[in-house]
Amino acid sequence: MTISAATLEALLSAELGRYLWPFFRIAGVVMIAPVFASRLVPLRIRLALSVAITIAVAPMVASQLPMEANLMTGFVIAHEIILGVAMGFSLQMIFDAVVIGGQTIAMSMGLGFAMMVDPQRGVSVPVLSQFFVILGLLVFLALGGHLAMIRMLVDSFELLPVGQSLGSDGVWALLSWGTQMFAGAVRVAIPAVATLLVINIAFGVMSRAAPTLNLFAIGFPTALLMGFVVLLFNVGSFPEVFSDLLQSAFANIAELLSA
Repeated sequence: MTISAATLEALLSAELGRYLWPFFRIAGVVMIAPVFASRLVPLRIRLALSVAITIAVAPMVASQLPMEANLMTGFVIAHEIILGVAMGFSLQMIFDAVVIGGQTIAMSMGLGFAMMVDPQRGVSVPVLSQFFVILGLLVFLALGGHLAMIRMLVDSFELLPVGQSLGSDGVWALLSWGTQMFAGAVRVAIPAVATLLVINIAFGVMSRAAPTLNLFAIGFPTALLMGFVVLLFNVGSFPEVFSDLLQSAFANIAELLSA
């Protein structure tokens, strides 16, 4: 039995659409999400990873693909890419909160001048922020955040199938998530900042009682030393704080898709 050219074209188009539609959303996430979006990861590796995840995920979401490749439009492609970027951006904002928290502590300790290039973003950040970012990456991988992200991708095709637009409530959920970045930064920085604030107040009282006291010669080393002491005792609670932020990020993504 021979197959007509039109039938063969339709079969190839449907098979192509089975893998092509998930690829756009997955590529958008891989382009922005933590670990995968690092500048240390070459673009070819990201592309190969996107293709590999698509091949693994496509058979599980085939029933949620309502459109064929011959119905492809630029608007739907852009929507899928933007949706993937939004999902990856929600996760990336956790690490931005860690960077802001570390920068706040560094400025309070007097380590704001100690800068280094962040390999993930290609910008200069305080060394203390880079320490928290590395610690956050280790916690992210130890908790299986990269595997949870792939699970989230599979579930996203059920919560928001291809061809359905993101609602206004979902957009608002993404925008309101920005406030959590600053709340997370406060949770990271508040123990050290509060301790250093008490130290600065104490030196302010001492300067009033003894005007000839050289605050720069005594206050700066003391603040630096106490900052490291507070970090030493507080670093044990960082995984718990980061885990709470990670759970909030996945909850926000679920709200984004289901709104």
